[in-house]
Amino acid sequence: MSAGPSSPRPSTFADGLRLAVGTLSVLPVRSPGVVDRRAAGVAMTAAPLVGALLGAIGAAVLAAALWAGVSPLPASVLAVGSLALLTRGLHLDGLADLADGLGSGRPADRALEIMKRSDIGPFGVATLVLTLLLQVAALEEAASAGLGPVSLVTACAAGRLALTWACLPSVPPARPDGLGATVAGTVRLGAALAVTAPVLAGATALAYGVARRGPYGVAEQGPYAVPWGWFAPAVLAGLLAAWALRRRAVRRLGGVTGDVLGALVEVAATAALLVCAAVAG
Repeated sequence: MSAGPSSPRPSTFADGLRLAVGTLSVLPVRSPGVVDRRAAGVAMTAAPLVGALLGAIGAAVLAAALWAGVSPLPASVLAVGSLALLTRGLHLDGLADLADGLGSGRPADRALEIMKRSDIGPFGVATLVLTLLLQVAALEEAASAGLGPVSLVTACAAGRLALTWACLPSVPPARPDGLGATVAGTVRLGAALAVTAPVLAGATALAYGVARRGPYGVAEQGPYAVPWGWFAPAVLAGLLAAWALRRRAVRRLGGVTGDVLGALVEVAATAALLVCAAVAG
């Protein structure tokens, strides 16, 4: 439902939270009463919280598979696959569409048309395959070191934090309509900084908890048994990768679209996972 000139009320904070959950996941939530730019700003600011929730579910899948005796590789496939189901493959679809658009080498208007198609071209297929392989391989490495669940939560939160930073007023939409136009410019810098701080602190706290209690909470290891201090930099690495892609997309397309935002989620999450895997290794 959209807020128009005759809308009885502006959106509420709860509308924004419901918009965040309903847009970024398949989790059941009541539809927001009003969807306007204020609700969009709340949704994009709250996106990292939704990411952490999705990461926790994926981490539970991973931990359950490992507990059941499944080796880290297939357990990681199950966890990554569960995240794709929880998001309807929305972000992966955006990544593939953006790869096709940028890979075409066409002018901005033609590239945007390519991105709107329902089919996936060779650039999109190759990008999807490589990204999923990287995610699974990185998660397997982290899981083998007992850091799989915390790495997955960290990566998922980092991926959605990239959405928050992509919706600053300095980032324009590429089209006058669509998801990109709805959310572009709706997040203030102060709000982005305010939500980034707890994400960094949460990633550090989770990793420190693993270092103190052992990978599965059963072995006392001491605070320096794993390099817990590197999980916050993993988030920053994800944001840096997303910034580079966003900069490229804005230069080529003139701004962001829903596909660009989805691609940023996957790129940031993958970069964060790779750092976690490097730390675990």
